[in-house]
Amino acid sequence: MLKKVPNPIDRHVGSRVRMRRMLAGVSQEKLGEALGLTFQQVQKYEKGTNRISASRLQQIAKMLGVPVAFFFDGAPTDDSVEGGFADSASTTYVADFLATSEGVQLTKAFVRIKSPRVRRRLVDLVESLADTPNETIEQ
Repeated sequence: MLKKVPNPIDRHVGSRVRMRRMLAGVSQEKLGEALGLTFQQVQKYEKGTNRISASRLQQIAKMLGVPVAFFFDGAPTDDSVEGGFADSASTTYVADFLATSEGVQLTKAFVRIKSPRVRRRLVDLVESLADTPNETIEQ
């Protein structure tokens, strides 16, 4: 039997739920408890393996303090339809990064830095590190 692949939109919405939940500092257990679900069900929502109903998505949005539309920001679109001014493909990597625990940790720490000058220097540092080719470690 073939394994069913999650719909790209369901995966995107789930990753946005995960990102927002982590930024809010809410565990899967706490979110599940508030929704009357198990943490495993929340996991399935976040991975996109289980589709989130409209009413459930509205509950989640309310609990996490965002509009429902937040979960669709940057969602993949049908390539056969002209996207107008949409540039979701170029910003998808940002949502993907923010859906990781490192992305959330880095974002939370970064916004706590009060000095704009220090934040700018950190951005410069990260950009210079990103431009540095991987070095081979000789043993």
